[in-house]
Amino acid sequence: MSKRYNYVIGDVQGCFEALKTLLKEIRFDPDQDFLWFAGDLVARGENSVGVLRFVKKLADRGAAATVLGNHDLTLIACARGFKKVKDKDRTQEIIDAIDGDELIDWLRKQPLSICPNEYTLITHAGVPCIWSAEKTIALAKEVQDAVGHDDLSVLDAFLTEMYGEQPDLWLDDLKGVARLRCITNYLTRMRLTDAEGRLEFDFKDALDAPMPNGFKPWFEFESQAAQTHQLIFGHWAALQGKTISSQIQNVDGGCVWGQQLVALRLEDQQIFAVDNPLS
Repeated sequence: MSKRYNYVIGDVQGCFEALKTLLKEIRFDPDQDFLWFAGDLVARGENSVGVLRFVKKLADRGAAATVLGNHDLTLIACARGFKKVKDKDRTQEIIDAIDGDELIDWLRKQPLSICPNEYTLITHAGVPCIWSAEKTIALAKEVQDAVGHDDLSVLDAFLTEMYGEQPDLWLDDLKGVARLRCITNYLTRMRLTDAEGRLEFDFKDALDAPMPNGFKPWFEFESQAAQTHQLIFGHWAALQGKTISSQIQNVDGGCVWGQQLVALRLEDQQIFAVDNPLS
């Protein structure tokens, strides 16, 4: 019998042909292997509805799981009428699909953090240096409980206030929607912070670009969570799947921007990458 492998795959963003190419490259066997997606299943690629159907089908058979990324949350907000679909976000086809409600209902019940094993933690954008792994998991669940709530009025109350850049610094006594928005921004939008963990939202460039004074990539500060877990994240396309350290790994290869789709095999830390065949 062949060995079972676990792969963490970076931002697919609707690039279904690239995903299929990557799965051929790693010889993915859904009967024994498992795929862990780092969020942003949908958005600007050629077939977001195809990707969502495919991943949901794999998840239903126990062969895949995903965390929510910022583009996934935006799709949910658009489907609930709190935001208009941008032309460059090719996700209206999901909302209009005959199974659109089912797909979006499944998506909104996915977590913001997930642990493939006891020493690995996946979130979409990373983990701020001020949070431990245990704290990250607990705070992520607070948002998950609101987004995936059976009462849609709870979801809508959150979506109404989800967008915004304040508070930009975590405080344990934050309450209500401000607390949930702050958690969401850390886990799905973060790139730069200062030493206290304060967020900066505008920078999206590569590491050699000039950064605002006092701010650095979140992973350049001593991380509480990385002391106990390997942190795996996507979101930052300019990093192109960079290995930050033995404990921190990016898996966003910038596929939707004409670069590569990346998978990290957890068992031996081997990285696989394929070009987007449609680029």
